[in-house]
Amino acid sequence: MDSFYALIARMKNIDRWALMRSVTRENVQEHSHMVAVLAHALAVIRREVYGVPCDANAAAAAALYHDAGEILTGDLPTPIKYNNPEIMAAYRQVEAAAAQKLLGMLPEELRPAYAPLLAGPDPDLKPLVKAADKLSAYIKCIEERRAGNDEFLQAERKTLETLRGYHMPEVDYFLEKFIPAFERTLDEQGTMDYQEPNLNILSEKET
Repeated sequence: MDSFYALIARMKNIDRWALMRSVTRENVQEHSHMVAVLAHALAVIRREVYGVPCDANAAAAAALYHDAGEILTGDLPTPIKYNNPEIMAAYRQVEAAAAQKLLGMLPEELRPAYAPLLAGPDPDLKPLVKAADKLSAYIKCIEERRAGNDEFLQAERKTLETLRGYHMPEVDYFLEKFIPAFERTLDEQGTMDYQEPNLNILSEKET
């Protein structure tokens, strides 16, 4: 019953993109962190730019655990996972069983808090987490291409098509405003060229 967090810590031992030649290896723990950052960003964009109420913290938490079951199942390569509906349906059952197994490793009093996270995000947040997951993959493809690896070129094109196909204003906003920076080097990022932040915003939140 005490193994839950110890297993979560092992997410870093599960490599992603198993069938692809990568310049930089990516593990599930790293991926989950980036998906959480992106899901939080998409939720903030939804709320602040488009005026739609959205819990950014809940989106980030859901994203952190969206691949938790892979601790027990491993990361099944995308070409295999989505090869046909039968394989996909079977894998969904395996994922559900893994989530239940992980949940059972928590004390009973903690399970209600983690059950929704392991079962998947609620319907309102699910599209955001799914889009964040795909955005993370797209960013990985960009990084590999910029490192001179053409192994990810087709994946990059297909992933961008998928993102565009979501027809989500939050995703389109992110693609327009933030993705171009991933094409630049650190020196080109303009780390010393920034607007002075309004620190009153921070102090107001603390009071």
